Amino acid sequence: MELGERLFKRLESLRGERTPHETTWADCFMWTDPVRASGLSGPMMSASEISNAVAKIFDSSAIDAKRILAASIMSGMTPANSLWFKMQVNGEDDDSRRWLDESSETLWENIHSVNFDSEAADCVDDLMGAGWFALYVDEDRDKGGLYFEHWPLAQCFIASSKAAGQIDTVYRPYQLTASQAVNEFSQRGDNLPAIITQAAEITPDKKFDFVHCIEPREVHVVGALRAKNMPIASYMLSCEGKQVVRESGYHEMPVIVARWKKIPASFYAVGPVLDALPDIRTINDIVRMEYANLDLAISGMWIAEDDGVLNPRTVKVGPRKIIVANSVESMKPLQPSANFQLGDQRIVALEAKIRKTLMADQLQPQDGPAMTATEVHVRVDLIRQLLGPIYGRLQAEYLKPLIDRCFGLAFRAGAFNPPPPTLGGKAFSIQYQSPLARAQKLEEVTAIERYMGDMTAMAQIDPSVLDNVDTDEASRATGQGLGVPDRIIRTPQQLLDFRQRKQQAQSAQQQQQMGQEVSGDVQKSLGSAVANRMVGGAAA
Repeated sequence: MELGERLFKRLESLRGERTPHETTWADCFMWTDPVRASGLSGPMMSASEISNAVAKIFDSSAIDAKRILAASIMSGMTPANSLWFKMQVNGEDDDSRRWLDESSETLWENIHSVNFDSEAADCVDDLMGAGWFALYVDEDRDKGGLYFEHWPLAQCFIASSKAAGQIDTVYRPYQLTASQAVNEFSQRGDNLPAIITQAAEITPDKKFDFVHCIEPREVHVVGALRAKNMPIASYMLSCEGKQVVRESGYHEMPVIVARWKKIPASFYAVGPVLDALPDIRTINDIVRMEYANLDLAISGMWIAEDDGVLNPRTVKVGPRKIIVANSVESMKPLQPSANFQLGDQRIVALEAKIRKTLMADQLQPQDGPAMTATEVHVRVDLIRQLLGPIYGRLQAEYLKPLIDRCFGLAFRAGAFNPPPPTLGGKAFSIQYQSPLARAQKLEEVTAIERYMGDMTAMAQIDPSVLDNVDTDEASRATGQGLGVPDRIIRTPQQLLDFRQRKQQAQSAQQQQQMGQEVSGDVQKSLGSAVANRMVGGAAA
């Protein structure tokens, strides 16, 4: 089977596997973010269709709660104002540690100096509604540096080459005009179909379908220089004749696919909005009915008798209108039977449930007086428990592949200083320092603080109990758990050198004081001897 035919059949297979989930994702988006439902379980929506979908949302509680959760995930994992990761290796020396720290900061600056934050925000929005997203990472071949692109879910079909493994296969159908296709492919000698090159001259705005196919290569060369020998294969497939336009490759998986909660026996996932969807639908129906009853409550409801003089079918109630009737009893106002108080109570209860399900009640800053240190620890511990399992999955499927890909691109581009020889052949691990990562470590900080408090109380009875505590290590672990920058915490060797210099300075100062005291005693003795001689001479 030809390569183009195989890729096209694989796309149809992946499309069939994704279809059963699309309605659920679209439903979650339609209640919280209709823009992102475009293309899911239907054609792409126009601006007017999106506006009509937004008009059907009568309560924005879920929209607000989803935004709070998305902002908390975004700022808690990849903050743009502080270094949120550090690379390290086992058995690193001072030179290796210094190079890794400098490279980590350089890589962080390169990530946030381009369009990462804007594209990652779109990714997190997809994560909330559909439970997964796709982020393409590559180098900017025109300007240099890193380049990030959020791929819409409607265009992504995913799979894994390993059972229960990470996503390593992504097929993305997209469209290019004939003019764009020629500019993209013909300049590099790619195999563009003749029908497209001809259309570029006659109808340059005519659109053609392409598919970007990314999957692992069965046979590849380690450290390959040619793109066709790299571990990850990349094929640009033209749907015109199922022809492969370009074949290339990547050293690392360029598309990062992260998931919130996996669907059993599927590569896809669902997001937190699905858990709150029943309450979202219910509160929307209640608010819609309340608005309908509100119209009756404001404009009023009337009952009229057709008595031969008053025709209820032609009566219009309004200001400065005269209604002719046989009797004042012919037309009366009716008291609406709607119970707005009950509706308001249910709305408040459902809003609270939605906010709790989407964790917005804990993630949002609390109103009222400032919390004590104990209250802060309790709240942070609750947030850690709520987001801990999700954060662990996102570390494995989002943060680590992101850093690996960005580091590989930056290293091959020469963005780092030459590494020390001691790092040769060693694989680095990642230590996360984001607010969410620190929240995971606050349990250790709390345990250390409680332990030190208990030891201090016991030391009042028996001071020797403090011999059980390595206060230097306790101080260092507390600082790391609180996210204190490493540059202000002395390493064990730096601490040893500092204490030796301090002890030498104290010894020198003591010797100087002893010398001054001895000199003073000598001068005092000489003064007494001189005085005695003078007294003896006067007596003689």
